Amino acid sequence: MEPAIAAVFREEHGRLLGALVRRFGDLDLAEEVASEAIEAALTHWPVDGVPAKPGAWLLTTARRRAVNRLKRDQTYAAKLAVLHVDAQRTEPGPSVDASLPDDRLQLFFTCAHPALAAEDRVALTLRCLAGMTTVEVARAFLVPVPTMAQRIVRAKKKIREARIPFRVPGPDELPSRLPGVLQVVYSIFTEGYAASSGPALQRIEVAAEAIRLARVLRGLLPAEREVAGLLALMLLIHARRDARTAPDGTPVLLADQSRAAWDRSMIEEGRTLVIAALTGGSPGVYGVQAAIAALHDEAASVETTDWPQIVALYDVLLTLSPSPVVSLNRAAAVAMRDGPEAGLVLLDALAEEPLLRAYHPYALARADLLERADRLSEAAEAYRKALTLAATDADRAHAERRLSGVSATLRNTPM
Repeated sequence: MEPAIAAVFREEHGRLLGALVRRFGDLDLAEEVASEAIEAALTHWPVDGVPAKPGAWLLTTARRRAVNRLKRDQTYAAKLAVLHVDAQRTEPGPSVDASLPDDRLQLFFTCAHPALAAEDRVALTLRCLAGMTTVEVARAFLVPVPTMAQRIVRAKKKIREARIPFRVPGPDELPSRLPGVLQVVYSIFTEGYAASSGPALQRIEVAAEAIRLARVLRGLLPAEREVAGLLALMLLIHARRDARTAPDGTPVLLADQSRAAWDRSMIEEGRTLVIAALTGGSPGVYGVQAAIAALHDEAASVETTDWPQIVALYDVLLTLSPSPVVSLNRAAAVAMRDGPEAGLVLLDALAEEPLLRAYHPYALARADLLERADRLSEAAEAYRKALTLAATDADRAHAERRLSGVSATLRNTPM
C-alpha cells in the first residue's frame, strides 16, 4: 500500500467508524462496512487517484454497503425504517453535539466506558480509534491473536448487552468520565514506553500511536486542560526515546543519557502544552506530571536539574493522586536533592506497600540508592531481587549488569 494512501486510511478510520456508529448504532456493522470501503479504495484509488475528499468517498461507499446489507437482512428491517438512510448522501450528518468537530469523540467514551474491563478498553481503543488490526494489537501487546480477538469480541458484546450508549457525555458527566478516557490513552503509551513483557524495553510504535490518539483528543476537546497535560507528558517523555536504550537494547538511566539525542522540537511542543495545562485553574494530575517531565528535559544535566522544584511538584501530585508509585518517584527525587540515605529512608518506609513488593522499578531504585550509599552487600541483594522481578529481557540484562558490577567491586574490596 502506498504510504500516502496508508496515511489517509490511518487518519480517516476513526472518523469514518464514528460517523457510521452514530448513524447505524451497530459497531460490528460499522467495522464491516468500513473495512469494505477501504478495500474498495485499495482497488480504485491506485488507478483513479486519491479523491479530493477521501473521507467523504469512504463514508459514501460504506453507507451504501451498510444500506444494502440491512435491506438483505430482514432482522434489520425495523432499524432501517427508523434510520431513513439516504444512500446517496455524501456529506456526514450533524454531529452528536454540534459543538464537536466529528464523531470520534463518542468512540473515545464508548471504548473507555467504565463498564468494560481495563484490558478490553485498551484493545478496543486501538482497534477502533487507532485503526489497528486485531493482529497488530495482539502483536503490540505480545499476546496470541485469538486472545486479543476474544478481548475485542468481549468488549463489543458488553457494549451491546449492557446497552452502553454511543454518545458523548453531557457537560455534567464529562468531568467524571474524561479521566477514564485519558487513562486508557496513557495506558497505551505506558505499554509503549516501558513494555510489560518481551525482549524490548520500548515499543516505539505503540507509544507513537498513543500520542496520535491524544492529538486527536486535544483537537476534539481543546478547552480541557488535562488533555493538554496528558499530551504534554507523553511528548516530553517520548522525546527521550532514542537515548533510553543502549545498542544492545538495555536501558540507559537518565543520568547517562545523551541529551543531544533528545527530540528538541517535541520538547518545545510539550513545554508549550504544559503552560496551557497549568493555566486557568487548579492543576491536574497530568499537568503536574508534565511539569516534572519538563524540568527534566530543560536541564543540561542531572546535576543541574531543579530537584527541589521536582520534589515540590511531587508533593502536589501526592495531594491530587496519592499512590505508592508517586511516593516511590518522590523518594528518588529526594535522594537526588538530599543524598541517597535520605531517599532510602523513604523507600524503606514503603517496603510493606503491597503494590511495591513485586514492583521491579522499586527494587531497582532501592538497589541503586544502596549502591550510591556504598552499602554494596545490601545493594547486591537488592539487585538480585530486582532480577527476579524483571519482566523484559532488557530489564533482566540491566539488573544483571548492575549486579555484576557491584559483585566485582565486593570481590576486589580488601576484607
